[in-house]
Amino acid sequence: MDPRRSERLSEALREELEELISYELSDPRIHISGVAEVLISPDARTARVRLVMLGDAQSQRETLDALNHAKGFIKRELSQRVDVFRLPEFHFESALPATMSSRVPHLLKRVRRGRPRPEASGADVHTDSAAKE
Repeated sequence: MDPRRSERLSEALREELEELISYELSDPRIHISGVAEVLISPDARTARVRLVMLGDAQSQRETLDALNHAKGFIKRELSQRVDVFRLPEFHFESALPATMSSRVPHLLKRVRRGRPRPEASGADVHTDSAAKE
């Protein structure tokens, strides 16, 4: 498959999957913060869907089980939204390890506020001013 076509399909699937999983699936076991990326195989038969999931390892396993259970519904909905000859077979996985997932809400809040760490911003200012002189 052409790399540009693969990239366009990957992005279209990512957007539709994020909307579908976040807003239209009503399974209480699903706790995701978003779809990080969709990696499509060169033959376009399989796609690895990497998810940003919240919670501990048990919660992540439950989320993956719920998504695997809903694959038929997800594929049927995507076939109506995305115009492709054949949808790939989806394999869901976590984009972050369970130990990092507890920090995701805190890190996203810091990004929204636009506050870098105090140590990093002070160090960057001194190194940048020294480099200019």
